[in-house]
Amino acid sequence: MRSDIYKREYTREFVSRWDSLIGWDGRAAGEDGFFERLLERHNCRQVADIASGTGFHAIKLAHEGFEVTATDGSANMVRKTEENADEMGVELADTRVVDWRELDQVFGANKFDALVCLGNAFTHLFDEDGRRKALDAMLTVLKPGGLAVIDHRNYDKILDHGYSSKHQYYYKGDGVDARPVEVSEEAVRFEYSYPDGNKFHLTMFPLRQHYMTKLLEDAGFSNIKRYGDFSPSFDPDDVDFVQQVAFKPRN
Repeated sequence: MRSDIYKREYTREFVSRWDSLIGWDGRAAGEDGFFERLLERHNCRQVADIASGTGFHAIKLAHEGFEVTATDGSANMVRKTEENADEMGVELADTRVVDWRELDQVFGANKFDALVCLGNAFTHLFDEDGRRKALDAMLTVLKPGGLAVIDHRNYDKILDHGYSSKHQYYYKGDGVDARPVEVSEEAVRFEYSYPDGNKFHLTMFPLRQHYMTKLLEDAGFSNIKRYGDFSPSFDPDDVDFVQQVAFKPRN
């Protein structure tokens, strides 16, 4: 499986429907300011949203006063982020199409206080070398003491117990359904169904929680903490999403 398959899957048609899938108001209510509080607690001001999608988190954080650079590997997504920001009257520090594996080449070292890679995006990488190269680049662009947040589906639950979802935090759009149609240790293919009968698909690598933590450790991140559906105390067999927060050492 190629790590750039997402570029073909995020068609203009699918991207134009993405906001109705995630449901901005419902998602904001589910997160309940988790990321804003995390960034404030660690005195982060310059933030890179490196999987901006259509701009939900980038715009929300910029509205709260953070200096946000929004990037995505999909040009269609970056275009939609810019459209949404303009429509909402929110100014982003920068928007670019950037592959995670090239973040350090684009931005240089010690650029950001924080970096967020949200919405299950990191699972678009299918080869371990690519994952490691991406994390090395993320570590480089962070300032010493800076933090990275990567969230991903609870693939342990999907692989070991089958798919279920509370639909409490993600994909809150009315009448829109997201569920896997193919599941293996190598890839999970999700189908996104809309009320008008249209269906779209995304193919992702099923990151297990311990494996993701180990990748972060190997890249040089420290003080790694996991949250399940935004809570520090969680049942690993129950939560839908896992947030992993890691820090670049100061020395």
